Amino acid sequence: MNFPAYKVKAVLNDPDYGEIFGIQPTAAYRGNYLMLVYPAEQMVRSIKPDFKMVRSVDQVGVIITSPGRDYDFVSRFFAPAVGIDEDPVTGSAYSSLIPFWAERLDKNRLKAFQCSVRGGMVLGEYANDRVIISGKAITFLEGILSI
Repeated sequence: MNFPAYKVKAVLNDPDYGEIFGIQPTAAYRGNYLMLVYPAEQMVRSIKPDFKMVRSVDQVGVIITSPGRDYDFVSRFFAPAVGIDEDPVTGSAYSSLIPFWAERLDKNRLKAFQCSVRGGMVLGEYANDRVIISGKAITFLEGILSI
């Protein structure tokens, strides 16, 4: 998949984020989604968000992320305001994640893991103003759309 790259901008690390997610992030950013950064993978894996409170965040979705042990980084994605408490693997989130981690890790090819219950590994490449992601997928729906 080929997505536009979104740079994130640092925003106030609101104390409410700690209440919503049970652990205060070390930093907060906004791009196409709110992105909260944690120092350790185990924190991202263990978070049990209050989905009612996540709905109150003024963004469609919230990414949580940290450096990974076996991957360059890990993440999770929540969008209960649009009916998705936690998305298993979120392609559009990597539009922000890949540029963010590429700059911090000083590399353009990254291996990531979205650690939802189903989870999935994502390979990403930061190519100037684009993000190219790939990974294994399972077809769960086929159809024809007429417009």
